[in-house]
This record gives sequence, structure tokens and C-alpha cells, in this order.
Amino acid sequence: MFDPTMLPTYDDAGLAGVLPAVVRSLGVAEPEGDGNDMAGRDMAGRRNVLDLLPARRAVVVLIDGLGYDLLRQRSGHAPFLRGLLPAAYRLSAGFPSTTATSMGTFGTGLPPGTHGLVGYEVLLPGEDRLLNELSWENGPDPRVWQPSQTLFERAVADGVAVTRIGPGFFDGSGLTEAALRGGAFKAARSLDARVDSALVAVRASKRALVYVYWGELDKVGHVHGCQSWEWGDELELIDRALARLVAGVPSDTSVQVTADHGMVDAPHALRIDLAHDAELARDIRHVGGEARSLQLYCEPGAIDDVLATWRERVDARAWVLSRDEAVGHGLFGAVSERVLPRIGDVIVAMRDNFAIVDSRTARPKLLALVGLHGSLTPGEVAIPLLQVPARDIVSL
Repeated sequence: MFDPTMLPTYDDAGLAGVLPAVVRSLGVAEPEGDGNDMAGRDMAGRRNVLDLLPARRAVVVLIDGLGYDLLRQRSGHAPFLRGLLPAAYRLSAGFPSTTATSMGTFGTGLPPGTHGLVGYEVLLPGEDRLLNELSWENGPDPRVWQPSQTLFERAVADGVAVTRIGPGFFDGSGLTEAALRGGAFKAARSLDARVDSALVAVRASKRALVYVYWGELDKVGHVHGCQSWEWGDELELIDRALARLVAGVPSDTSVQVTADHGMVDAPHALRIDLAHDAELARDIRHVGGEARSLQLYCEPGAIDDVLATWRERVDARAWVLSRDEAVGHGLFGAVSERVLPRIGDVIVAMRDNFAIVDSRTARPKLLALVGLHGSLTPGEVAIPLLQVPARDIVSL
């Protein structure tokens, strides 16, 4: 029986609700839709779980890999953020708990089954090849792949000055154009430079939304593990920078800090490599997803055999579901017909700290990673929303 540790949610109790709540707090008009328009339904009919006070300006910081449970466990490294934890929300990142998918959910307010960014590597229907939705190498037109309006675009249309701050190579990238388009982009390398840019941008307009991305915590966790001293050191740097950001924003500005997913350490000794396991590799045409959240695309007519084999072999360490079962359980939220073929025939979501890799296709650098994410455990799915309301409460 399918009994995951944490089912994802796609209302205001999840990452999907963060930007809708922020733009509501800025007085952005609710979207208009006819009931069949998915782009017009992301803020309508939600449970209003995220009760953000009104503000004229807002800064939203997304720290890649800052899981809620990790923050609580390692909060000794983060005195400023620790002070915000008592009032923090514990939200759901969605499934798979991976950056490309979460950015789609964050940027549009829609579930993966609707925005279409359904994994790290997914099938390009009709082309018999995988698309890496993070790198977007040789990918399709991102505005066709993900056509729904983003929350940044909606805010711009309502007269809000939107600035997105991150590494320069993000500007115009496939993932950015698919999930986070709208407003101006400002490139900045270091975290201090991004804080400086955010302070300039938020002061430049009387009605502003500034988004700041920082990815180093995720990188450190991947390479050294999320329980490493290196991870703690990086969290200390982030904590000091965020304290400076909050101290420097105008008094009518709110600050929210969230994440795209958490992370678990997955020891190499506990992994299976499909390159050395002919039974598990049999009848699989493409191995998509990632080591904690596989999406298996099977040879024609082989889905039932693959399901049976994988359930017999790894059921104790992973949830093994058919595409229909995964969709039925709501793992991807509402799934549109255009998105359904992108999802694997078989979904394998790891329990505890298990992982399955494929050294036939994965780069050695990826195989060497210690910290991983993508599955349904609380360590991966639970994320924080930490907030500092505007000091001057405004009425909109």
C-alpha cells in the first residue's frame, strides 16, 4: 500500500502558495479566469493559509536546499533565522522535490502536472530523448513548454516593479524563461552582492517585488552532505547576509525567505547502480528523474513487467508506482493532457536514505554527490517560509 511520509500539497500550504500570497500582500489584483483557464486559477479558490500582512514592497529570498527540518536541526549556525522559526510556516515543496520542478511551482503558483516541469530529466514526447529541465540543453521553446503566466508577469501587469537577482547565466536561460519570467533581471555573483542589489532595487520604486536566489547551500550539501561542517558554515554566511538585508530594507517592505526543497545524505554503500543490475535495467528505454526520484520510460508493452520486477526488488526501500497511480495519488497535482506524456511510465520514489543511480549515462560528478533530494520524505519535501513583516503596516 502506498503510504508516503509526506504527500505534497499545491494550495497555500505549499510552495505553490508563496508568490500568490506575496503579490496579494502587495495589492495585486486577483486573476480573471473562466474556470477552464489554468493560468487564471492559481490564486482563486485556495485556502488562505498564508496570512501575509499588506506591504508596499516585498523581497522574497529563495535559498536552494534549505529544508525546514535541516534548518531546525542546524539552527545553531543561524541565530537570525532561528529567531524567525517560532512564527515560520512549514510548507510542502511538491513532487519531485527538485529545483526545476519547484521553480515552476514557485514561479507560476501551479502544480507540476499543470506547469509541466515534472522532473530533473523528463521525456520529450515525440523525440525519444530526455530533456534536462535544469540545464535546458537542446530544449524546446520554454514559453511553449510552460505557457502559463508567471506571478512575476502578473505583478508587472499590475504596476509592480519586479526585479529578479541571481547569477548572470540565469538571465534568459530555458528554466528562467519557463518558470520565472517577468520584470527585470539583475546579475550578481556573491551573496553580499545580491543583497546589495536587492536593497538598491527595492528602494528604487514605491511599489516593488524583488526576488533573490542563492544556490550555494544546495551545492555544498550535494558535495559534502547536508550534515557536514561545510553545510553549517554556508548557513552561517546566509544567516548574516539575510540579517543585513532585513536591517536595510525600507520600513514598508516585507521580507520572506523560503526554499525549493530539502536534502538527505545518501551513503554510496546503500545505492544500486543500474549499470550493474541487468534485472532492474531490463526493458527500460530511458532512465529519467534523478537518483532519489526515478522516472522510468519503458519499452513498448513492458510496463507491467517492469513494475512487477521493481516492486519485488526495491519495494522495502522505495515507493514504486505506475504513472496512473502517481497521478491518482496527486503527486503531481492536477495533470493536463499536454503534460501527461512527459511523466515516466513507472515512478520510483526512495524511502529513508536509499538511492538508485545509472553510471551508464550519469556524469561521474553526479555519481559522486553525497546529499540528494527528489523524493517524498519530510527531509526533502518540507520547506520553511520565514517572514519579517513590514515595520510600517500599510492599507492597500
